[in-house]
Amino acid sequence: MKRRVLVFFAVFAVAILIACSGHVVYAAEPIVIGAPLSTSFLYGWDAERAMRLAIEEINAKGGVNVGGEKRPFEMVVIDTRDLEPGVPVSEALLVVEKLILENKADFILGGPVRSEAALAAMDLLAKYKKISILTTGVLTPSYHARVAEDYEKYKYLFRITGEAKWMVGGEIVPSLLFIEKKYGLNRLFIMIQDVAHARTGGGIIAKVMTGKGWEVLGEPEVYPTGTTDFSMGLLKAKREKAQIILIWMDMPETSILLKQWYDLKIPALPFGSIIAAAEQPGFWGATEGKGEYTLANVVNAGNAPSNATSWTMKFFEAYTKRWNIEPEGYGTSTSYMGPYVLKDAIERAGSLDADAVVAALEGTDLMGVYGRIKFDPKSHQVVPSLDPNEGAVGTIFQWQAGKRIVVFPPKIAMGEIKLPPWMQ
Repeated sequence: MKRRVLVFFAVFAVAILIACSGHVVYAAEPIVIGAPLSTSFLYGWDAERAMRLAIEEINAKGGVNVGGEKRPFEMVVIDTRDLEPGVPVSEALLVVEKLILENKADFILGGPVRSEAALAAMDLLAKYKKISILTTGVLTPSYHARVAEDYEKYKYLFRITGEAKWMVGGEIVPSLLFIEKKYGLNRLFIMIQDVAHARTGGGIIAKVMTGKGWEVLGEPEVYPTGTTDFSMGLLKAKREKAQIILIWMDMPETSILLKQWYDLKIPALPFGSIIAAAEQPGFWGATEGKGEYTLANVVNAGNAPSNATSWTMKFFEAYTKRWNIEPEGYGTSTSYMGPYVLKDAIERAGSLDADAVVAALEGTDLMGVYGRIKFDPKSHQVVPSLDPNEGAVGTIFQWQAGKRIVVFPPKIAMGEIKLPPWMQ
């Protein structure tokens, strides 16, 4: 009798400890997600935080149902350093291979983040038939074009976030035309970072806007990664009477660029097609408010407050509570949705078999934080839209009085674009 009582209380004590800890205890083997991310940079650390939040939520609700067995997600993150100046692409490849061979990752989510590194990793992922879902970075259209061109080889590779071609034609150009209609601005000066997606994007914008009747003032000004002085380019924009300065840079030094723009009172609206520093909630304080009026494209909804879907603000608030900071920029909401989309596909496939999960991913039709998530069945690129009910919707916000106010697209806008007083 005493033994039974002792056993009862021992079991009861363990149950209480589990309940108090707030964690689910699994006997099943975890599903390992390998995350190659440049963790010292915005598009790496925000992706890691977002994925961890999603995985914590999924595991707290029982994990992933794999053919009737509940299994938890487990994430292994290794720093690729691929956003650091001068770091060779080979380092990112070593990280991807380590995640596959040493950490036994079942799936790869996140990066590599830099376009050049992700393109180089495609053959490696294809070699191991490892499903990968890019959730941050990698804006080059070459990625999904290569999947479509050689589907059998690259069918395991997906991208759940936006890419440069759609960003330009579907978001940036329409928003620039929106500004032209409202304010009559059409003299464009372009400043870009010397990386693949920026060179491509800047060149396309120049060509397209010229075709739209805009005055594009010379060739894009190109800056090496890590540049800390942009004053010469800004003064050139002023001399040439630019009305909009389009900035495409993912380096943190863009905060310096905006401070210099403010101090020099350049009479042109700064428009960040990609502008890393301005995307972050701490940008206002870091620039002492000198980032006022800056427009920033954070590519997908949820990275700034809006009502794109019923998920959007739930995610926004959950991320803010978990990390004591608002969603930080491009790659946050998409990285959060990565584990949810993978969970949905695994459960519909009923197994972890790569070909079965590929087929399930191709059939994805899920409402998420930034709209309806579907993949093009040939290229495995997420289907974009300006309407969250139709596809993955983007977000362009403007800094106004210390807040990030979504101003485009119209279906999710929370306010209107304003011009700095020295332009009026």
